Amino acid sequence: MAEYYLIAQLPSLDGSNESTPIPITEERFLELCNDFLGRRTLRILKQLTLVPSRAPEKTGSLLVDTWNDVERKLRLALGRIRAEKMKKPFEKNDLLFSPQILAVASAAAKMESPMAAEKILFDYRLEFLETLRPMDAFSEEYLFYYGIKLKLLLHIKQFDVKRGETAYRNLYNTILNGDRLEVVS
Repeated sequence: MAEYYLIAQLPSLDGSNESTPIPITEERFLELCNDFLGRRTLRILKQLTLVPSRAPEKTGSLLVDTWNDVERKLRLALGRIRAEKMKKPFEKNDLLFSPQILAVASAAAKMESPMAAEKILFDYRLEFLETLRPMDAFSEEYLFYYGIKLKLLLHIKQFDVKRGETAYRNLYNTILNGDRLEVVS
């Protein structure tokens, strides 16, 4: 019952994207959750991440475990593709990836603009997360879905195209020309 009162207070993230303001901060979300949820659920919420560990770990949530598994595979596929481009060995070369993950990773790796690559990855992640959206909008699993979506939206908001392009070009010139330009962060 506590989930119902909590979720009823949360602003909708539907329709939110990288160009619209996020209606809640992660801190406020966790603060609200703290008032309504038990320790187990709070522990899982506080451990939500966009960068899961390389070794699979059970969290106690099927949704979170599935998210972590696909995100881990996406990151490893990106690593493998980048290693191949640089003609370097890749330690997890025996892993099999779904055609969809390979296609997304390949498309992102081909982008000249890091922002364009990040956009491809963001769109895929958001689309995949929607496949995990629970039918019961007043469940613990919905809160995990909401927390991951909030993290994704906040992550994409951190990118500043102008600063990113400047940093990328400076780094690129340093590598190619041996220039001693600092990376603007």
